[in-house]
This record gives sequence, structure tokens and C-alpha cells, in this order.
Amino acid sequence: MSAGPDPVLVAKLVCPRTRTALRWDDACGLLVSDSAGLGYPVRDGVPVLLVEAAVAI
Repeated sequence: MSAGPDPVLVAKLVCPRTRTALRWDDACGLLVSDSAGLGYPVRDGVPVLLVEAAVAI
């Protein structure tokens, strides 16, 4: 599994649905919104913050 996105970047990102902070989950390789129960993928190092691209977790 990759090291994930830059922690400084992750600290600035918010969930597009709830506007709450995201956290990186190394186990599933997703940016996770605990409040929304969604995981957002990172493709080629770029966070894909579209609700349509998120997976339920």
C-alpha cells in the first residue's frame, strides 16, 4: 500500500458532503469521512473528492 497523500494536504481537505475533516486510512487506501461514512479514492496522487466517486464504509 502507498504511503498516502501528504499529511499537510489531508489536513486541509474536507468532505464535499458534510464539510467535515477527512483522514487518511492506510488499510483501505481512502480518504475517509467518518461523519458521512464515505471513503474517497486517491488516483495518481490526486484526491477525488466527488460524492459520486466515494464508496460507503
